[in-house]
Amino acid sequence: MKINLTINGVDSTFEADPDMPLLWLIRDEAKLKGTKFGCGMALCGACSAHVDGELVRTCSYSAQMAHGKKITTIEGLSGGANRLHPIQQAWLDVGVPQCGYCQSGFMMAAAHLLEENSNPTEDDLKNSITNICRCGTHPRILKAILLAAKLQSNGTSK
Repeated sequence: MKINLTINGVDSTFEADPDMPLLWLIRDEAKLKGTKFGCGMALCGACSAHVDGELVRTCSYSAQMAHGKKITTIEGLSGGANRLHPIQQAWLDVGVPQCGYCQSGFMMAAAHLLEENSNPTEDDLKNSITNICRCGTHPRILKAILLAAKLQSNGTSK
C-alpha cells in the first residue's frame, strides 16, 4: 500500500504493509533514528511522536492509520534548523540524559503536555507523563519540563 505522510514538514510516500507500525516507517524508511523502539507494546513511550498534533506511541500505530497525516518526530520538534524547542533547551540546561535512550519519547510527551497545559504543576507532570526511564532520571526530567514551561512562557529558548 502507498502511505503518504508529512514528516517534519516533508511530504513523503512509502510503499509499506498497511499493518507495519509507524515506528518502522519513521526509523527504517524515513531514516529518522531519534524515535526509539522500546517495548513494542505502547507501554514505555520511547517511540512517542506527534500525529496531527496528538501524542502517539508509534510502535502500536499502524502505517495505514498514519496515511495522510502530519507526523512530528524529535528531529522536527524545534520547527527549524539552528534552534531548539524549549523542552530541548531545558533538557540541556538541566543535564537530563543518562543513557539517553528514552529521552526523545519523554521530550515528545513533554512538548505535547506543554501545548495542552503551559503551566503544569509537578503533580500534572506525574499524572500526564507516563513514559518509563530505566536509568532513574525522573527527578531531572520533571525539573526540565518545569523549566521548559518557563522558557516557553518567556520565549527564551535558543
